[in-house]
Amino acid sequence: MSQLSAGDEVQLQSLLKQLLRSISDKISGAPSTECAEEILLHLEETDKNFHNYEFVRYLRQHVESSLGPVVEDELQNLTRGGQHAVGPGQDTSVQVVTRRTRASAQYHQMLQTLKATMMVAVESLITKFDEDQLRKEEMHREIERCQSNSQFTDNCSDSDSSFNQSYAFIRQEQLQVLAEQLDSNKPKEVRREALQALCCAPPSDVLSCESWSTLRRNLCSALTEPDLSENVLQFFAKSFSSSPLNVTREIYTSLAKSLESAFLSQRLNFPTRSAAVDINSPQISRLLKQIRLMNDFQKEVTTFWIRHPEKYMEEIIESTFCLLSFHHDHGSTGTEKTLEPVHLLSLLDIKATWFNKWMHGYYSRTVVLRLLERKYKTLIVSALQQCLHFSESSERSSSEAADPHVEDSSDPGLLQRGVFTRRDLEYSFFVHSLCILGKLIIYTNGRKLFPIKIRKHKDPVTLTDLIVVLINIMYRHPRPSNGDSSPTGSLSPSCLVMEVLWMLCERTECAADCLHQTPVIETLIAPVVALLNAQQTNLKNPAATLILIADVLARIANTDRGLALFLYEKNLVVAHSEKTFAAHIVVQFTLRLLNKALPSLSGSDASQTLCGAFIFVCRQMYNTCEGLQVLQTYGLHKAIAAAWKKTSSLSERIPTPVSGSCTGPSTQETANILVWEETMLGSLLNFAATPRGLLLLQQTGAINECVSYMFSRFTKKLQVSRCEKFGYGVMVTQIAATAPGVAALHNSGFVRLLVVDLWSALECGGDDARVIRPKPTPMDSIDRSCLKSFLSLVNLLSSSLSVWELLSRQPLANKSEYSLREIPSSIPDLIDRLVAVDSDVKIHSLFQYEQSHTFGLRLLSVLCCCLDSFLLLESQYNICCSLLQSQRENVADQDATDGAIIIDSLSVERNHILVRVHVVGGPSERRLPSRALDEVSFLHLA
Repeated sequence: MSQLSAGDEVQLQSLLKQLLRSISDKISGAPSTECAEEILLHLEETDKNFHNYEFVRYLRQHVESSLGPVVEDELQNLTRGGQHAVGPGQDTSVQVVTRRTRASAQYHQMLQTLKATMMVAVESLITKFDEDQLRKEEMHREIERCQSNSQFTDNCSDSDSSFNQSYAFIRQEQLQVLAEQLDSNKPKEVRREALQALCCAPPSDVLSCESWSTLRRNLCSALTEPDLSENVLQFFAKSFSSSPLNVTREIYTSLAKSLESAFLSQRLNFPTRSAAVDINSPQISRLLKQIRLMNDFQKEVTTFWIRHPEKYMEEIIESTFCLLSFHHDHGSTGTEKTLEPVHLLSLLDIKATWFNKWMHGYYSRTVVLRLLERKYKTLIVSALQQCLHFSESSERSSSEAADPHVEDSSDPGLLQRGVFTRRDLEYSFFVHSLCILGKLIIYTNGRKLFPIKIRKHKDPVTLTDLIVVLINIMYRHPRPSNGDSSPTGSLSPSCLVMEVLWMLCERTECAADCLHQTPVIETLIAPVVALLNAQQTNLKNPAATLILIADVLARIANTDRGLALFLYEKNLVVAHSEKTFAAHIVVQFTLRLLNKALPSLSGSDASQTLCGAFIFVCRQMYNTCEGLQVLQTYGLHKAIAAAWKKTSSLSERIPTPVSGSCTGPSTQETANILVWEETMLGSLLNFAATPRGLLLLQQTGAINECVSYMFSRFTKKLQVSRCEKFGYGVMVTQIAATAPGVAALHNSGFVRLLVVDLWSALECGGDDARVIRPKPTPMDSIDRSCLKSFLSLVNLLSSSLSVWELLSRQPLANKSEYSLREIPSSIPDLIDRLVAVDSDVKIHSLFQYEQSHTFGLRLLSVLCCCLDSFLLLESQYNICCSLLQSQRENVADQDATDGAIIIDSLSVERNHILVRVHVVGGPSERRLPSRALDEVSFLHLA
């Protein structure tokens, strides 16, 4: 048997290295060594090029040269003995030869020789790899030190580690040595080299080794040293991205404890008015990088911690809360205030995205609220205290022109400067605190944390007190001018407060607990009351602030509880201690704005926007019956109609633009006039939401214009308003209940649109009505596609007044010829084509005759439910005679006097309508035939 020589060992090493390089893509993505071994064991099954690798060919040749004579001998012995492939239950010749060969001494000797040689080759490869890797690290060390990147996680990529183009393994013995080299008693250079080697190793191997506890302790110790912390963070970042939660939680908690110790030992001073924090300083930069790594993990961990035991998640949450609340009880006051972890965290994640994600899912939210209630309420106390502090400082500095909000982190000047003043830090902490409190109070258990006792405050701060404080902050810092939508503008106090108030308005229980309270309503209405009483307000920008107030009031009035609060609770104090209702204050103020009776606001550029905002508040009240009853006495509809007529006359005098002419500044003025006119029309249109309101709308004489405006928005698929309670379908039903309303709908083109849509859905299967093509469609599918158009048409014709207005003295066409492209454009045309189908011409003009005619009969059945409508149809179109004649003609042989009746969906529907219109009585006085055919109904119909 051949033995492997020294030359064979060298060749084997080269072939093995070549194999590893060829399959590096397959094994480099393996999360652990065990997975890599599985990939190698099943390589023949998964790699089609397996037998083409030189290493595999070499092994095959070696096996053949070693075991070839043995196989030949066994085959001869088997043949000489007369044994061949046999029946079931016995081995074949191949199996016998294989078993005997594997039991031979030559086979075992070949395995031992091959195994020993392979071990030598692998050990040699690992040794060479270690030497090459150390040389590479030495070569790149200087380059890595020169690289400066504020986002250190980019330096934590493992794209330059391991083999780079091959695969690395690390033994337990090596990890034990690295753990010893990382000991704090070792020289710094030794520890640095050990860290660099650790960063190049697969994190899964490191975190699962027996020396991990020692390694973790030494890594945390190295994290406090400036020269070593960067390498430790690189390893932690790699571990976070490639390790399970049961391991990464240990790294996270260790990082949190290390940060806690660093802040406690260094005791960094909070900047005074003349000082600032330089984030580029080594000390602050090192802390920021650690907090940044924690914050990135906080935002990503929510995607997978539900797959692990709750104790892991609780450990992460508790270590975070411990870090953020530890110093609150130990920090000093005044100018000696210390810089805390939450200040740096608020710079990195100013809107507390991490907390929002933790509170989003019930799984984590339960743990968060439990820990806040039992152990870490100081975190909420600190956030609340910061909001109160910001409110008080804003009140003291209300005369300052600029808002003390932090600059946008994407501003190039800020990145170059890298310096944050005391006011910047306090504002970022305020924003962070406000976002935490805003997310907290939208949940029931979060609101149960209130009232909260605050230092230097005599009484505990209640939930209502917090909302009042936030509203006062909004008053002192109105929305940024010119519609600023930049990230900086979104961080303004008014935008942040409005986001919180919007979230509360959207939730019934939150609104009831937080907003539907007398002190909150009083605070919102106070500036309005002051202006009505000709008193001075302390608002920095009255128009902008009042627009925000109107927005909140409209959202409150949009709910049943809020509307009742406005209409029926006499809780607002006006002049001379007199109390009144919020609804009266709002409508009086709106009338003053419409009549321009408030000089302090009339000259403002935003006066029309402000007026529209308060009209919108009134809309939430007068589009309900109870609200209209309260507001009707003020004649708001007349004031709005007068404002519309005045604006309409101005818009009619606008000259038509001429090409080449100078438009100048009048373009914006023209646009403002058109927007204001649409605002007035939309406000008048909303009176049609109730029957009494529709009457008031008719009295203004603007119903035709309002319906035309509604039709234009309906065709563009625009919603009624941002506080939409219903679509335009409700208004169409209300308007169609009166003759003037139906006439306005008809004149606006609304009726034609419904007819065309229904015809398009029936005959074209929903295709463009202008291009009609045959498209066979099952009846059920047609019903679904036509349902919306059918219901809209039924709503339109639900009143006998509507039917009379649209059909009175309107004859049917009954043409001698109908084009296939001819589309009905009115209700009489629709009846002519779908209901009164009494000729072959009409039948042949329908692509889907049976389905379309059935649909028309269903519409007729609905119209006949109203006696007045039926009498009009019968007197004009002889509906009953037409139906009876169609039934007579629906026989198999029309020449025979007693031909067999054809029973189909059309005859069943006609039979149903005939019984309905000829038999008088209610549900218990008559039995209408079913539209579903069964044996009983079949015999009854026959």
